[in-house]
Amino acid sequence: MSAVQSSLIHSTAHPGLERALREKLLRRSETVGSLGELEPLAVRLGLIQGNLKPRLEQPQMLVFAGDHGLVVDRILPPTRSTATQVRELLGGRLPLPVFARIQGMELSIVDAGVAEALEPHAGLLARKIAHGTRNCRVGPAMTLAQAHAAIKAGMEIADTLPGNLLACAGVGEGAFESAALVISRLAHGRISLRQLLATPTLLAQQDLSRQLVVLQGAQGRHRNINDPVEVMAAFGGYEVAMMVGAILVAAGKRHLIVVDGLPACAALLVASRIAPAVMDYVVFSRSHPHPGLTAALDLFEATALLELGMSSTDGTGAVLAWPLIHSAAALLTEVAEGESPGTTFPSDLAPMSADVEDAHVLDAYDDELSTSPGSSLYSEV
Repeated sequence: MSAVQSSLIHSTAHPGLERALREKLLRRSETVGSLGELEPLAVRLGLIQGNLKPRLEQPQMLVFAGDHGLVVDRILPPTRSTATQVRELLGGRLPLPVFARIQGMELSIVDAGVAEALEPHAGLLARKIAHGTRNCRVGPAMTLAQAHAAIKAGMEIADTLPGNLLACAGVGEGAFESAALVISRLAHGRISLRQLLATPTLLAQQDLSRQLVVLQGAQGRHRNINDPVEVMAAFGGYEVAMMVGAILVAAGKRHLIVVDGLPACAALLVASRIAPAVMDYVVFSRSHPHPGLTAALDLFEATALLELGMSSTDGTGAVLAWPLIHSAAALLTEVAEGESPGTTFPSDLAPMSADVEDAHVLDAYDDELSTSPGSSLYSEV
């Protein structure tokens, strides 16, 4: 069992603190439940930060971009290239960057593995592992070394970001299908590839059948792989691997994580196999109505914070959910009740220890990688 799993990412469960948070909310509400879903969200935020006055600051939106070799099998209708999507995001030609700007949310686009060369830009983090993955139908999409390099890159990015909220999304040609392969394998029969891909209103049945033939061929080629990192290397993208690293570091720092879209769900599933406690730090958003995303959320027994009926770039829903999340925290930090301004923890409970608040997931990952070169470091849970 890895050090990442066993010592640095902790469950947020704390019955005493949870009770105190709920009592505090009661003093702010006319009746129990009068503020709906804001109340459990506020409790989650208090448990994540380990105090009665959670504060969210400098929220970060990371969109990881990568190309996928499986698209050479023409499983997708013609669409905008990944590089074009990245340029549109950087140029403010999509709703996501506009919404991020007006909501005060810092947006960064990460070149995890875009096939084309991208021009330098202030909003672009160039962390390309390779110019796209290989075709997973004929071999592994990534080598284990590349998968670990991408995980580490995601860790390094998250480790240097300011603030205590990280929202993650992934984009790229073939990213949805690659994520579906990862999720269907790690779900162990609880969700099928057909359920994840089915789009009756968007994709003709014959196109779906052609997709399934190709992707089921990829499943068959890697039928004996079940280790989470090896599954990701077999099917996934560099954007998924980098999100895994970012999610692990954010959870180690006790930051809130907002997951948006199927590639981000695939990354979360891998991260949760490495360290199950990461689920305590996650809330979900969505940017499109694809039924495959609904199926993935059902797998996590979760719903999105907002259901606006959008059909937009992954990450858009996370940006729009930020004011809701910020408002939930304000229930505990801003609504006056006559309490002492400095009190952040019940007097009869001890605050979180410093070592919990300052977890060094990246250091632990480096240590384990140096002792186990060329192999997956994590056992499936």
